[in-house]
Amino acid sequence: MSSTEDLDYPKTILQYNSGFLVSKVIFTACELGVFDLLLESGEPLSSDAIATRLGTSTTGMERLLDACVGLKLLAVELTQEGALYRNTEISNIYLTKSSPKSQYHIIMYYSNTVYLCWHYLADAVREGKNQYERAFGISSKDPFGAMYRSEEEMLKFMAGQNSVWSICGRDVLAAFDLSSFTQIYDLGGDFFNDSIPEAELYILSKILHDWDDDKCRQLLAKVYNACKPGGGVLLVESLLNEDKSGPLETQLYSMNMLVQTEGKERTAAEYSKLLEAAGFGEIQVKRTGKLYDAVLGRK
Repeated sequence: MSSTEDLDYPKTILQYNSGFLVSKVIFTACELGVFDLLLESGEPLSSDAIATRLGTSTTGMERLLDACVGLKLLAVELTQEGALYRNTEISNIYLTKSSPKSQYHIIMYYSNTVYLCWHYLADAVREGKNQYERAFGISSKDPFGAMYRSEEEMLKFMAGQNSVWSICGRDVLAAFDLSSFTQIYDLGGDFFNDSIPEAELYILSKILHDWDDDKCRQLLAKVYNACKPGGGVLLVESLLNEDKSGPLETQLYSMNMLVQTEGKERTAAEYSKLLEAAGFGEIQVKRTGKLYDAVLGRK
């Protein structure tokens, strides 16, 4: 096929245009419990049986199941009794609630919170601020506090973060030899107002990307003052390329920071600059090739 013919059939554009349709299929199948039911059943089921057990229409469920087959989240077998559906391995591992590597909670957070905020992405770009007030009627001077409409939503977000950590945490913690640090503090909570206890190593996992540069410098200075001499800080973040040409996932995360917080994703050089401004030196950067990377600074 010539390049002109390629332009006459813009497959990439069409795929990008329908990307949210794929997300909603996954969101809906998880919410309704399709993957959990098929795992628990221990055998393939018909669309009628699945619809009956989950309390949905047969017509709607059949189309949802077929879409999941197209996404390779389900497999289908045609028998004399009709089509029978079962989970694929990837669904058993990542989409069922009972799996140790389940991504169910983060998927539900994206469905119920992130997706609604992204409806106002154009407004976020125009105004340069998060869209919680438009999406949920929440007005707050604290963007991080505004991330949760309720304690239940906060717990779902935390469960979602834990699920992501289950598939990328090992790579981040193995990025550097941390054996010399015997007293480690995983920073969380209201760290701008609460005191930070003394420790040898502080882990700031997906924290700095929530905040603008001024707030980051303020927090890192506070960590530096609490840190024991010879100690350090480990930043766990998704790093942009230095020319910000990618990775695509990180670019999209940065857009999400725009609609949900006051922060952004950064390059390794930008994080290094923030660390140096707080007093940290001997800065090392390790790209894991997974969702999150590691930056280590020492006092």
